[in-house]
Amino acid sequence: MMQKLLVFQSLWAMERRHTDGFERTLDDNIAMISKAGFDGISAHYTNRRDVVRLNEAIRGTGLKIEGICFPRCVEDLCLPLELASEFPVSHINLQPDIRPRHIDACLPLLDGWMRLAEDAGIPVFIETHRDRMTADLFFTLDLLDRRPELPLLADLSHFLVSREFAFPVDEENHALIRRILQNAHAFHGRVASSEQVQIEISFPHHRPWVDLFLDWWEYGFRNWRSRAADDAVLVFTCELGPKPYAITGRDGNDSTDRWAEARALRRMVHELWAATA
Repeated sequence: MMQKLLVFQSLWAMERRHTDGFERTLDDNIAMISKAGFDGISAHYTNRRDVVRLNEAIRGTGLKIEGICFPRCVEDLCLPLELASEFPVSHINLQPDIRPRHIDACLPLLDGWMRLAEDAGIPVFIETHRDRMTADLFFTLDLLDRRPELPLLADLSHFLVSREFAFPVDEENHALIRRILQNAHAFHGRVASSEQVQIEISFPHHRPWVDLFLDWWEYGFRNWRSRAADDAVLVFTCELGPKPYAITGRDGNDSTDRWAEARALRRMVHELWAATA
């Protein structure tokens, strides 16, 4: 058996939010994602009707699912786990929708969520994300000091823009990001700059930021390979979100084709994975 990388596409990132008002149907989006060669999708696992409809839409495609939830208390994870037991997922991506100011207030929540995940036998990873428990890099590092085995889902874009690292990033800040990556069990992929949470990866002048994230992801892949089982599967989700994540022009529409950029990001990530073998 060999370790394997699966690249998913975010359903949220498939939203156009164009001024013409047109949105594709779920079935159309699933067909596009499947045809493009993605291995799965990332979608909310918080409403039974939506989850049933989603699983109907992917039937026969072979696409897997990353289920996302936003609990504010321990019990809020019960429904996503119940749905995941009935409609299997690769893992649950947990965005802790609570913002305690002190580490001690977080620990009972994290411990409760991990206990429920273990009892259900379903992987649950805590996402590093803006306006969540893990919004701040230093606070999240303090959490890891208290819970060194906490499984994270690394979305590094939030940390870069919230800390506004000077560029080029210095060794001290690289070390802080590497500490996060040492606990990463999955990834969400977008490229940020020190001032924008999501920049256009196809613009040549943004290449230094793309290379920064590729370097971080490479470290994360290599670290994951060193601690994961020989037959383990790593999920990387392309998550180039719609406006207001995406930068827009005067006309109120995206400055680039995010779907084309998602497919380009998928190719970059596959090349990166191959280089870490």
